[in-house]
Amino acid sequence: MNQTELFSHNQKRAFQHKKLSAPRNFSIPKIIQSDNKLPLVLEIGAGKGKHALSFAAENPDKHLIAIERTRNKFEAFTKLFNQQSLDNLTPIHADAIAWTVYAIPPSSLASIYILYPNPEQHNPNQQWLNMPFFEFLLSRLQTGGKIVLTTNIEAYMDNAEQQTSSLWQLPHERQVVAAESQRTHFEVKYLARGERCWQLTMTKPQGYRTRFDSWHAPAVDKDIK
Repeated sequence: MNQTELFSHNQKRAFQHKKLSAPRNFSIPKIIQSDNKLPLVLEIGAGKGKHALSFAAENPDKHLIAIERTRNKFEAFTKLFNQQSLDNLTPIHADAIAWTVYAIPPSSLASIYILYPNPEQHNPNQQWLNMPFFEFLLSRLQTGGKIVLTTNIEAYMDNAEQQTSSLWQLPHERQVVAAESQRTHFEVKYLARGERCWQLTMTKPQGYRTRFDSWHAPAVDKDIK
């Protein structure tokens, strides 16, 4: 069988998931281990938690797992989180790639948010849709699930849209972010300066296949947060 018969994308480089170590003090949140009835949503790069906190408050029928790697941003996030009663939000301080590999089962996410990531203009291989990890991320998304990517950099969005079509072969929609939107601190700042921001919404279609659809991470820590 050739690649077009096996996979639903044109990514030749396979993500080296087995070379990653689990994050320090890693444990799988109870919401993932339990018989969860709420759709799971993942936010990568939650920053100080503006979007995560408002999303959880506005969507009590969903459970958001929000990951932030930078310590000072995560501390600001958890300070605000502790001031609210949001049982459907789980903040995580970790590298998103390693944490996702070890914590998220296949086909378990209803949606994924990547809002205003570092554009990596001097290292385009680190842009999300240029990375082999994106295939692994798609394996964790349910059929019909969506990935939402936003940026204020037109060249970044142009590349992301091109990769969505040619490399990942995903149905998608590109939109201009409404001027009144206030999902993140970056979004508020960019729009207040009169900059245009873009949103790319990608959908995982029925029958989409990756090389990681049946792969589960080995057990590392059975403690429940």
